[in-house]
Amino acid sequence: MSVTIAVAGKGGVGKTAISAILVDFLSGKGTVLAVDADPSTNLNEALGIDLVSTVGKTREKMTDEIKGGRLTMAASKQEILDARIHESLVETPRFDLLAMGRPEGPGCYCAANHMIRFSIDKLAKSYDYIVMDCEAGLEHISRQTTKDIDFLLAVTDPTMRGLNTAIRLQKLAGEMRTNIKVGVLLVVNRLRNGLPPEIKEAVAKSELGLFATIPEDPYISDLDIKGKPLITLPLDSPFRRAVQEILFRLKIK
Repeated sequence: MSVTIAVAGKGGVGKTAISAILVDFLSGKGTVLAVDADPSTNLNEALGIDLVSTVGKTREKMTDEIKGGRLTMAASKQEILDARIHESLVETPRFDLLAMGRPEGPGCYCAANHMIRFSIDKLAKSYDYIVMDCEAGLEHISRQTTKDIDFLLAVTDPTMRGLNTAIRLQKLAGEMRTNIKVGVLLVVNRLRNGLPPEIKEAVAKSELGLFATIPEDPYISDLDIKGKPLITLPLDSPFRRAVQEILFRLKIK
């Protein structure tokens, strides 16, 4: 059975970096599907691969073809969508990547989203692990693009704005029909000198328990400046070691 890890939080808190290193580690354990659910679609850059297409483009093209009567019915719509989503998949020897792309444009995509969810759920069953780099607010999950999640990492930087977003994510998760098996786990990224007292107090007052912390890592800014993939972080990187500790604490085999 597949294990799904979703990484969410306010923009700019390091979700993509965490997702990339999770993919890198898990690829040594089994087959991995990386899902870039952020409209900015930059997980591919963190992983060091080129992006071919997105699910969003596939959805819009297929919707236009249906409306214009240009879609051949030699196969069912679901079969055609399955094939086209597979064509959007970027395959590498170590992991595969599927980018969701930008949100829906004008018009109703309810039926298309239902079909996409079915296609992705079916595709995901072929992998041991799924890592999802989410957009802020978990919009794609609330639209039921993804049905089941094992671990939801709510990532924040050491700021009240970031933490408040993580708290809202927990509330949203409780309102969704999506099944989150372990609940919402708070991860505080980019710590310099430990957890600030204001953040520590706010966490204590919330229903979120602190699951893990990640120190600020100078290696990351150096890679960003040089435009290199984040998965090339050295083995002694504080960030890499902290993400590895997260996987250890999740007890993922």
